Amino acid sequence: MGVVAPFRRRRKSNAKVSRRRKRWRAPNGIWLLTLAFVGIAVAENFKIETAGSNITLPSVSLIDKNQKTDRRAAKFGRCFNSSQSNCVVDGDTIRYQGVRVRFSDIDTPETRTPKCASEAALAEEATQRLVELINSGSLSLENSDGRDEDRYGRKLRIVKINGRSVGDTLIAEGLARRWDGARRSWCG
Repeated sequence: MGVVAPFRRRRKSNAKVSRRRKRWRAPNGIWLLTLAFVGIAVAENFKIETAGSNITLPSVSLIDKNQKTDRRAAKFGRCFNSSQSNCVVDGDTIRYQGVRVRFSDIDTPETRTPKCASEAALAEEATQRLVELINSGSLSLENSDGRDEDRYGRKLRIVKINGRSVGDTLIAEGLARRWDGARRSWCG
């Protein structure tokens, strides 16, 4: 055989073909420098604990596992969206300073996925009662002897109003039960 030449398409010769402009692109170094400044700004705004590699916002340092909180001015309502900073999610979960806090000592019926009508009614009653209790005095959050967070990223705390556990009050009123590490049905 002979010599094989590569196939090339012919360009149409048209007088009206526009010239393509080259876009200006920033050198890679500028992008790296910008990324470094953003990283530094983020690191300055967050408190990073290297021991447990926990990242917590400085505005919620009062929820640190080694400290107590005491905030008389916090007013709580029901949570209706994620932008609320102080609100009650359900009978055993609140959002305090934008951080979700799960009561570590109790379990209440679920408001979002009740298994029966009686669970839904009890969940609503527990949530309403928690709103009343949490607004009735001085709030304090204490670390339990167990884990710092649950699997959903909620802080695990014992919540007290005027020095008394809110969980104990809800249990005494029949709206909650002591948390023993396992979920059980509220229907039945």
